Amino acid sequence: MLIYAIRRLNLFIITLLILTMIGYNIVKLDPLSVFNQYEYWTGWTLYLRELMQGNLGIAANGQPVTESLSRVFPATLELCFFAFLLALLLGIPFGTLAGIRRGSSTDMVISSLTLFTFSMPIFWMAILMIMVFSLYLGWLPVSGRYNLLFEIPSITGFAFVDVLLSNHPQRSQALEDIIRHLIMPTLVLAVAPTTEIIKLLRDSVADVMSQNYIKAAATKGLSKSEIVMRHVLKNALPPIIPKFGIQISTMMTFAIITESVFNWPGIGTWLLDALSFQDYVAVQAGVLAVGSVVLIANIFSDLTGAAISPLARKEWYALK
Repeated sequence: MLIYAIRRLNLFIITLLILTMIGYNIVKLDPLSVFNQYEYWTGWTLYLRELMQGNLGIAANGQPVTESLSRVFPATLELCFFAFLLALLLGIPFGTLAGIRRGSSTDMVISSLTLFTFSMPIFWMAILMIMVFSLYLGWLPVSGRYNLLFEIPSITGFAFVDVLLSNHPQRSQALEDIIRHLIMPTLVLAVAPTTEIIKLLRDSVADVMSQNYIKAAATKGLSKSEIVMRHVLKNALPPIIPKFGIQISTMMTFAIITESVFNWPGIGTWLLDALSFQDYVAVQAGVLAVGSVVLIANIFSDLTGAAISPLARKEWYALK
């Protein structure tokens, strides 16, 4: 396990260095960038030194990029967290049910719904939900993170946590308002990872159900639910855990579209604004921030899966 972790860490460092080169090239697109006066590798070395000191540069509006990131990035992470949590809560039971009843009408219904929702453009789904639940029914707010009239103090940057930690006189109403604002963007963002988790778990459960030890457990008189909880999920979940990192990567990409539709004040909206103003310093900072989170999520899911399932380590070594 230690050798596996070291190899994954080396791969992480190499990929992170490549990511910094991408950020460096983005900064050099600015004709006024100070790095344009240096040779490429000398400038990149200076760029790395600034990054290690926590200096991401100054945005076009004159504000340090680090301050802007500390304001917008927690909003995106909060949205992605709830979306991925929802994906797990929906994907695990439906994927397990489809795998247990593979080939049945239940499996066909779940697979058909999964294919249908996955094929829907995310921006179209978001607009449709706004039209139905906001404009027509009036149940949910159209956009934003919460009603600005509440004036929630920023403690951690995560609005859901901040309102719980604060002594706001209308804390319960503010919490309800945050939840109402979270519902639609969370549902939209959770579609892609939910469908993928259902697909992955369906195939994994079906494979486990065909094993001899499952048949032996059935002959011992164990009920269907006992077999699923004790044997099926225990062996079906670990192989797909390393693939959760890929779902987080996909979700971070879709978050840019989701935030732009719902006017969510996250890094996606911030990056689109930076692109429109050709603020290359802000763009490179956003690329580095998003890329780093994706890399960390991938290595964490890989190490977690390898710790739970030794077979994952053997498969990775085989690829090498």
